This record gives sequence, structure tokens and C-alpha cells, in this order.
Amino acid sequence: FTPMTNQDAFQDARRTIARLGPWDQIRAGFSWHIPERFNIAQACCDSWATYAPDRRAVTHVDGAGAVTHWTYGQISDASARLASALSALGVGQGDRVAIVLPQHPAALIAHFAAHRLGAISLPLFTLFGEDALRFRLADSGARVVVTEDTHLDRIHDLSPDLPDLAQVITIDAPRAGALGHWDLIRSARPSPAVMTHADDPAMMIYTSGTTGAPKGVLHAHRFLLGHLPSVELHHEGFPQPGDCGWTPADWAWIGGLMDLALPCLYFGVPLISHRMARFEPEAAYRLIDTHSVRNLFLPPTALKLMRAEPPRKRPSIRSIGSGGEALGPDLLEFGREVLGAEINEIYGQTECNLVMASCAGTMEVRPGSMGRAVPGFDVAILGEDGQPAPSGTLGQIAVAMPNPVAFLSYWNRPEETENKVRDGWLLTGDLGVMNDEGYITYQGRDDDVITTSGYRVGPSEVEACLAAHPDVVLAGVVGKPDPVRTEEIHAYVTLRDGASSDDLETDLIARARSALSPHMAPRVVHVLDEMPLTTTGKIMRRVLREM
Repeated sequence: FTPMTNQDAFQDARRTIARLGPWDQIRAGFSWHIPERFNIAQACCDSWATYAPDRRAVTHVDGAGAVTHWTYGQISDASARLASALSALGVGQGDRVAIVLPQHPAALIAHFAAHRLGAISLPLFTLFGEDALRFRLADSGARVVVTEDTHLDRIHDLSPDLPDLAQVITIDAPRAGALGHWDLIRSARPSPAVMTHADDPAMMIYTSGTTGAPKGVLHAHRFLLGHLPSVELHHEGFPQPGDCGWTPADWAWIGGLMDLALPCLYFGVPLISHRMARFEPEAAYRLIDTHSVRNLFLPPTALKLMRAEPPRKRPSIRSIGSGGEALGPDLLEFGREVLGAEINEIYGQTECNLVMASCAGTMEVRPGSMGRAVPGFDVAILGEDGQPAPSGTLGQIAVAMPNPVAFLSYWNRPEETENKVRDGWLLTGDLGVMNDEGYITYQGRDDDVITTSGYRVGPSEVEACLAAHPDVVLAGVVGKPDPVRTEEIHAYVTLRDGASSDDLETDLIARARSALSPHMAPRVVHVLDEMPLTTTGKIMRRVLREM
């Protein structure tokens, strides 16, 4: 980066979109500039620490409302010291560092420490249960886990099943049984960062599939740059003076981390971190008002809950991005009339995020449409022959490859990687229709992924958990339409002879909540006399959805 004495000039030099204007004009004038060498920690943290060490990076609001401010200089120093401590533990280029933390500056510090070493950061949801956590830690071969005291015991209990795990570091006060402690960074000397290539692995995020186990989606450092055109556009000229970002989405998911958190730090925009155990509209409005939040990523479920409990006064919001499902005219009007900001829809998935958008001010907004391809990306609807289909034809949404935001591979799954990318197209698994102007309308999935409360849940992991109950012979899991959650999870089970169904629903729901995660637990469990199966013995989820 070229040193600049003017911090605002440094901030502006990082934009990928020169200026706002008509969408077609922006697309025509856009080109990618991906440097040969690039590192997320250097771009989001160290560079700002060099030119503006006292600039506010993160404001953390704990559960009691206490506020702590972190500057770029402080985060850079802490990540450099943690990187040195991790290096002393043997962590090096390509090793996986798991991060089991909520929204907290320590989570960002752990990401940056891994990236400084050329290691791979692995964000994991704090509400994952024993089975979900064990699988992801074992499958990734995580060498270190950074977590908080709350999760220390269960990770310690899993350690016999994790032969690659060398150390667990907790950010809380040390206690008996702790394998490591955050205080170790205070005694470590800051280590210089490894300057990685843009295509070197940086982060792995697990996504659930429809069959088999969840898959680790491996991303390169460049994928941060791939997110920026959409962020700049759907946040309407982001960044602007006075901008401040927050999302209720967990940073373990690509939406919370990459749609807002890291882009904020990259552009020098103050970020609010706050753990919400349960989303409550009134608490969200209070947080937005107290900390003058202007830029939000809000999943559709959060928007629906906020619409049901409107604010007492118009908040300070300037821009809102939302993704996960198409928003109807009523939600768009709620944003405009009540929140005082356009809600701009965005589209992507863990493997290839933020490739489409609907952005008021630069294009005509078509309610029900996800918008058009973001500058720098080509999106098509493919027919059954794998070729772009004529406008108005239903087909699979596909993104042209290569592109900066696309994943490198599924972790240790070359065959599934090949199936995801074919003939120069990344296949999303989503069905849609494109009109003559390039607007795409979502029509559903061509597989069995369930979209619930902003999360995508693959049924196989839930089915395996339920089928492990001693009274369950077969389990099938599907999504059913729900006005708030988009879909709610329904489970269908058959039982062994002589088994009682008394209290079974309660037991199975509790089992899934504990072993997997609350968001993966079924809302309803149905007991069937016979499970619908194909001739090869596979559960016919289509039939279950129609029941």
C-alpha cells in the first residue's frame, strides 16, 4: 500500500467502484485489480495501524451494556502477539486455527493472527453442540482452538477424538483445567506477518450439504476483495463520513463476517460487536440509536421481527443489506417508510458470495427480484444442457468462473469440488428465471437445503442425529413454509417395533438442539408407520414435503 498522510485519501484509494451511477455504466467501467500478494490481516488491520493507529476499529458492547473501544493499533498489536504465540505452538502456513467465539474483538484478533502466519482461520458457531463441533474440528484437522471459558469443558471432552488438536486457548481468566490462556499473548513478542499470495488459503467456513457430511469451503485471501463491489454498492457509496456498521448475524457465518464485519475494517469504518443471545427488535433499535449505527446487514427474519415491533422514532440508519430470501414489497416499504433507508437485496452463497444485488439509486428496484449481476461478475441461468438458457426460462443460477470471490475447493473433497464447478460455471443449486434486462427472480432450490431464519441447513446431519436415538429406525428432514422463518424444519421418523411415541418429539428436538445447534433442531416431529423410500432405499424428501 502506498503511504498516505491523508487517512480519508487512503480510505478512498481502496474503493473498487470509482463512483456511483447507472448500473450498466458501472458494470461497463469496472475491472478487477487483484494484487499478486495480498493478506487479509494486513489489509484490514495492519495497514490502518500503520497510518492511523488510534483510529477506532471496533466498539464492543457486552451483555450488560458495558462498552469497550478497540483501535486499529491495539488489534494489530494483539494479533501480532497471538500470532507469535501460535507460531511457538507450531502453527504455520496452511494449519487450521478454529475460532469458537461470538461477536467479540477477540474473534477478529484470532482471524488476523492466523492470517499473519499464512494459516487458515476456521470460524465456528458457539451454539454448535458436541456432534457438530466434533465433526468440524476433526474434519478440518484444527491445530488450535481459540474460545471462551464457557466452551472450554466441552472442547476438552472432545480432545480424545481430535488427534491434530495441540492447544485450546481461552480468552477468559485462567482456571484449573485450562489448556492455554489469552494472557500468553502479553508475554509474546509481536511477530512480523507473512506476506501471502492473493490465492493462498485464508479461511474455511463449513456449509451443510444435502447428502453426507457438512463440507469445509476453503477461501483464498483474495475473496475479501471479491466482496467489496457489492458492499460499496448496496451500502450506497460505502464508506461515507459518519458510517458505522453492525449486524445481528453471527460472525461464524459468511453473511455476518464477510458481508459487513471485515469490509468495515478494510474501509476504516467503525464496527459494533455485540452478542445477542436472541434477536429482540427493541434491543436492536436501542443499540442502533445508542451507537449511531448507520450501516446494517439484516437477515430477512430480523427484518420481519422488526416490522412487527416498529421503533418509537426513526433510527439513524443510512443503508441496509439483506439476503437469504427475496423480500416482498411490504418489507421494502417498511425499510423506506419506517427505518428511513432502502433495503437492498443481495445474493450469494458460502462458495461464491455477493454476486448479485438489487440497489436502489443505481437501478430500478423490482420487488420479488434479487436484482442483477454485480460489476465484475457474470451470472447466467443454465438449462438442462448446461448452456445459458433464453430469458424467461427456468434453470439453475450459475456464476462464471474464475472470479475473486469464488472458493478454492471443498476441504478434502475433490470430487464434490468438481461437481460444483463445471464447464466454467459455478453451480449454485438455486433455481431462477432471468428477464431480458438481467433481473433474476429466485424460484427455489434444486436440492433439499432448508433455509430457516437466515441459516441454510442440510438435512443429512440432522437426520443422522435423530436416527441415532435408540427408538428411531429412519429419519427424514424437510423444510415447510413459514411466514417468519422462511421455512421451519419438520422431521419424519419411523420407530422400532414396540417403541413408544410418548414424549418422543420433545426428546428428539432436545437431542438435536444439544448435539447440533438450536437452529438445526426440528420444530415438529411426525411419527410415520412407513417411510417413503425409492427403490434403492433413499428417503423421498419430496413426498415428505407434500405431506
